[in-house]
Amino acid sequence: MGGFYGAVSDNDVVLDVFFGTDYHSHLGTRRGGMIIHNNEDGFQRQIHSIENTPFRTKFENDLLKFKGNSGIGSISDTDPQPLLVRSHLGMFAITTVGKINNAEELIKENFDEGYNHFMAMSSGEVNTTELVAALISQGSSFVEGILHAQELIDGSLTILILTEDGEIIAARDKLGRLPVLIGKNEHGHAVAFESFAFQKLGYQNEYELGPREIVKINKDSIETISPPGDKMQICAFLWTYYGYPNSNYEGKNVEIMRYNNGEIMAEDELENGTLPDVDFIAGVPDSGVPHAIGYANKVDKDFARPFVKYTPTWPRSFMPTDQNIRNQVAKMKQIPVPELIEDKKLLLIDDSIVRGTQLRETVEFLYDSGAKEVHMRSACPPILFGCKFLNFSRSNSDMELIARKTIHELEGDEGINHIDEYLDIHTERGQNLIKKIQENLGFDSLSYQTLDGLLEAIDINPCDICTYCWTGKE
Repeated sequence: MGGFYGAVSDNDVVLDVFFGTDYHSHLGTRRGGMIIHNNEDGFQRQIHSIENTPFRTKFENDLLKFKGNSGIGSISDTDPQPLLVRSHLGMFAITTVGKINNAEELIKENFDEGYNHFMAMSSGEVNTTELVAALISQGSSFVEGILHAQELIDGSLTILILTEDGEIIAARDKLGRLPVLIGKNEHGHAVAFESFAFQKLGYQNEYELGPREIVKINKDSIETISPPGDKMQICAFLWTYYGYPNSNYEGKNVEIMRYNNGEIMAEDELENGTLPDVDFIAGVPDSGVPHAIGYANKVDKDFARPFVKYTPTWPRSFMPTDQNIRNQVAKMKQIPVPELIEDKKLLLIDDSIVRGTQLRETVEFLYDSGAKEVHMRSACPPILFGCKFLNFSRSNSDMELIARKTIHELEGDEGINHIDEYLDIHTERGQNLIKKIQENLGFDSLSYQTLDGLLEAIDINPCDICTYCWTGKE
């Protein structure tokens, strides 16, 4: 994934951009960057690796070197950014969030049209933000170039640009896959993925871009320079998983949605008579905790934390690319509370079940710690397709997803023709899928939130929500 933050003000914005960008660290673990602008010195830029060290630690020594009234920052889970670009549109800084599935095709087209080269990273791949800058520069203006780039790419593309005039141009993805929010204070404006980032810095909510909308932001005004489109497909996982608890998207708070989601799951269990007799309801830390609180409150069962994550020496920023090492790190983080596990029946809730590898180890860990029973609930339906639009999963193949792999175990290639049935937990195929995953992961019982229940919890027009990872339908 990735996140971004920008500010334009009467005042120096270096600290605002520093802290605002740092507040997006939950969205990426690879690269962090800042670009600050002032009229005397122009652009000042720094990019650091944040794979093993938090953003703020890497940039603290840079703060005294920066000075300016406008700037942008980014957290990236993919390529180094923001980038500085010189084109016929002038000097500009750019950062992007999204996913470009047809990058190689677009690079080849640029070569065919006379574009001589791109800078290659150590992997040999082209920085996708540089590719986006090249596409934008094919337009006669920033607006024309941005719309051109968004139409050409297969995937999604949200953009922040800092111009040589010290203004920020913000462009939300053409289908609004991710949010872009603007805050205001007496000195200027801020723009961010997560609104709480500018709220903590003294800005008040001012505006949320519509899908495809492009705005120009300076210290005094917000001007729409290209109107929003009619169709939106905002990512459901913003609320389910990777949005921060105090964030709001399309007017809906993340934490409240998660409580509601847990309550809806519990209501279904009570209605269907499938609620197991357990001692405690627990959330898999930390992603399942709010869903579990909503669930526990609804069924009037005790909420407890039978195990916690040890994060002082294992922060989220330490996320090795090697899956075996990542699994070991996840295991090292889990610290049991024996008094809440031994001879206890536990019902765990997590935001989702993706590969299932770490969850299987969690079950074994709880049984080894003395648990009598372990039941599992997923706060979203079985994930059947890797995301085409955002880089928030490291899965390289749909067959890495435990639900898809299990479907293939059950009936081979024929299974893909019955996705709708597998998605519906009330069908025979849906029940077979759940039973098989339950058996493979070692739970005493397993259930998933329904797609209708998830959409009810989000509580915006279902037609405006992307559910591709469950349905395979765009």
